[in-house]
Amino acid sequence: MPRAHHSQTPPALPARTGGRHELGQNFLVDTSVATAMADLVRTAPPGPVLELGAGAGTLTRALVATGRPVTAVELDPRWVADLRRVFAGRSPAVRVVQADLLTVPEPPDGHQVVANVPFGITTPLLRRLLAQRRWQTATLLVQWEVARKRAAVGGTTMLTAAWWPWYTFRLVRRVPATAFRPVPGVDAGLLVLARRADPLVPAQERSGYQHLVRLAFTGPGRDLATGLGRRLPAGQVRAWLCDRGLPQRALARDLTAEHWA
Repeated sequence: MPRAHHSQTPPALPARTGGRHELGQNFLVDTSVATAMADLVRTAPPGPVLELGAGAGTLTRALVATGRPVTAVELDPRWVADLRRVFAGRSPAVRVVQADLLTVPEPPDGHQVVANVPFGITTPLLRRLLAQRRWQTATLLVQWEVARKRAAVGGTTMLTAAWWPWYTFRLVRRVPATAFRPVPGVDAGLLVLARRADPLVPAQERSGYQHLVRLAFTGPGRDLATGLGRRLPAGQVRAWLCDRGLPQRALARDLTAEHWA
């Protein structure tokens, strides 16, 4: 796929590429992974890019090459200063914002989210993103096992099921720990979340739907019919399972997005 051309190459960032332990930083240093993420952004709907946790700018460079305006959010003031120096005057524009990725306001217009997510805050960030309304896709580097769970590989989790009617979760690839500095103890996974153009459940029914999901996953007993016993008669649930060719002792984790809807 053709790349956007620019007349100026940004200067190199400082040689230090390791993140700060107290901030949970494991910077992406593998440019091939950054390019793969940028290629995913190219296939997303039009709109600017919000990069959360820009760090040393490896991913920022690849995103600039897509030709889309980029807002790079970074908490560490040292890297903020470096990013502003490196990307000053770039076209398309690169706006560098010093902020916490868990509290930075969502842009007012449609956009794409990209992030190399600190492993320790993956779930809080996912919950925050899923509750937002304006981004179309989120291309995320997260811990490998988390990526598998969110994409329902081997079974659905409560978090995925709670948001499945409004989003898709796609596991793209495994990313080795050696792609980061410092090298984390586990591999990462490239996960893409996309907002459904046609939700499987109306937005106004979200609260009731998510309550049902919580009951199914946290109710007494392991199987779906028992777990939903506080909300629906077990016989009704078992009849529904039979109609769809599912085992009578099916678990909440066995259902697909369409089943949940």
